[in-house]
Amino acid sequence: MKYRRFGRMGWQVSEIGYGMWGMAGWMDSNDGDSKQAMQRAVDLGCNFFDTAWAYGDGKSEKMLGELMRANPSRRLYTATKIPPKNLRWPSRREYTVEDCYPPDHIEKYVESSLKNAGLESFDLMQLHVWEDPWLKDDRWHQSLEKLRRQGLFQGIGISLNRWESWNGVEAVRSGLVDAVQVIYNIFDQSGEDELFPACRERDVAIIARVPFDEGSLIGNLTLNSRWPQGDWRNTYFVPENLKATVEHVERLKTAAPSGMTLPEMALRFILSHPSVSTVIPGMRKVHHVEMNMAVSEAGPLPGSLLHELRRHRWDRAPTEWSQ
Repeated sequence: MKYRRFGRMGWQVSEIGYGMWGMAGWMDSNDGDSKQAMQRAVDLGCNFFDTAWAYGDGKSEKMLGELMRANPSRRLYTATKIPPKNLRWPSRREYTVEDCYPPDHIEKYVESSLKNAGLESFDLMQLHVWEDPWLKDDRWHQSLEKLRRQGLFQGIGISLNRWESWNGVEAVRSGLVDAVQVIYNIFDQSGEDELFPACRERDVAIIARVPFDEGSLIGNLTLNSRWPQGDWRNTYFVPENLKATVEHVERLKTAAPSGMTLPEMALRFILSHPSVSTVIPGMRKVHHVEMNMAVSEAGPLPGSLLHELRRHRWDRAPTEWSQ
């Protein structure tokens, strides 16, 4: 496993981290498999784990706390997210700080997340939604700074809406946040336009999420793909999105070199960008962990392949289903 500097926090984090949504929010997850997969990741050198209160109403946080207690001698970095008060994802332009992150709400959920995990502190506390206009109402930041001074977490981060990487550039430039979490993959390359340069300028860490485009870049998606009732993917891969996604993936498959899987190419594309601090694929099986962790040693993609993959950038506009 290779490690990267986590922005101005200075942490050395595994370049392949662990996203913990699927194990608590997707219907076909199995707790036993998830716990084995998390421990295997630790054994292979993964030390950055990203969760949220919203992932199973605290279930994922509890699993992270168990992992921490099972590995007392290891330095594992913990990141969680505070849900918006209105419990609406994604955020919309008309939402205010009062709607989403008034001080009492922030304090309530920091305490709740710590209780769920059974931890005295987290390394990174993130707002699960964000709007740059909130910079004009600094109550959210005052509240977080007060809690940080109490030692309840070390760093402050924000998580950006799907396909709206531009809506965090001003927050980064403000110097008020230490990390930004953004969707970045072969299809969603927009973060490179403004966000990544701003993060380099202010030494803000970048957490790349959704590396496999909600599973499409695994390469198994078809027009007949279906998921268990209640699974979030049924509301994302609506017919309109499913058809377009399958078409884009099929075109992408022709770019993969012989002997390289689509998931490997997807992860190596992200890790080829030096501004990325860590990428957090969701992993619920040991064999998924082993495959993804091995990619770290493979290194960046060749320049010629990166040039080819630029042609597969897919700029999309948010819709009612792009949660």
